[in-house]
Amino acid sequence: QVQLVESGGGLVPAGGSLRLSCAASGRTFSSYAAGWFRQAPGKEREFVATVNWNGANTYYADSVKGRFAISRDNAKNTVYLQMNSLNPEDTAVYYCAARSSRVATIVTATYNYWGQGTQVTVSS
Repeated sequence: QVQLVESGGGLVPAGGSLRLSCAASGRTFSSYAAGWFRQAPGKEREFVATVNWNGANTYYADSVKGRFAISRDNAKNTVYLQMNSLNPEDTAVYYCAARSSRVATIVTATYNYWGQGTQVTVSS
């Protein structure tokens, strides 16, 4: 079993930056792909970024490409999401997820472990 706990959310002005962290428990996490997803009020959960088991491969949603960066530190069982140049459209609850595969994917349904989410609010 893998448990995920996100942190680092908050209120930030447009143009600002935040770094989200996702701390995982479980010995198998280092062999799992992980991702970040977000859900804005009244909208469906959407893919943001994903990283494979060793950090070598990453993929991003077009809306965040060039502004966000996903990374992981398997020694710390932690995945990060560095978010720069934030705008009000980035306001959402951000969720960390992991899937029991080494391969990263953008498909939400393939992730079987989820955190509780952390709120990110970007003011205009």
